[in-house]
Amino acid sequence: MNDDHRTISFTVNGKVISTEEAGDTPLLWFLRDNIGLTGTKFGCGIGMCGACTVHAGGRALRSCITPISALDGGEVVTIEGLSADSSHPVQQAWNDIQVPQCGYCQSGQIMQAVTLLNDFPEPTDEIIDAVMAGNLCRCMTYPRIRAAIKQAAASTKEAQAHG
Repeated sequence: MNDDHRTISFTVNGKVISTEEAGDTPLLWFLRDNIGLTGTKFGCGIGMCGACTVHAGGRALRSCITPISALDGGEVVTIEGLSADSSHPVQQAWNDIQVPQCGYCQSGQIMQAVTLLNDFPEPTDEIIDAVMAGNLCRCMTYPRIRAAIKQAAASTKEAQAHG
């Protein structure tokens, strides 16, 4: 076995995955084609649009430009692993405010928003705009995205205050 096909193991949504897939295989295609997690979308293929955003080690990551070899021993969370029943505060806010129009970019938007709120629990409009700037939405639902992030921040703060 050559180095390009060594065994790579990492956790995806709590499940350990081991593969001998080529190490330069983009995580996006491994998730979609090899393990059937199609919630993560292909947008631009160069890490500029954010449609492919997942979490790796708790941080937002563009899966279209990340080789699976970079994740060896790590942990990945996709939109499918964020919560089993869409009960995460960001997902709830997205539903309450009816953020999606076409919906294509929304899994990446949600995953980026979760990281934003982990870093900035009470974000300003400026922080939201700056952190979310790399996630593009062709339908221009940016005002609803901002409102959903603020709602998720408020509901998370309220839940923490009540135990």
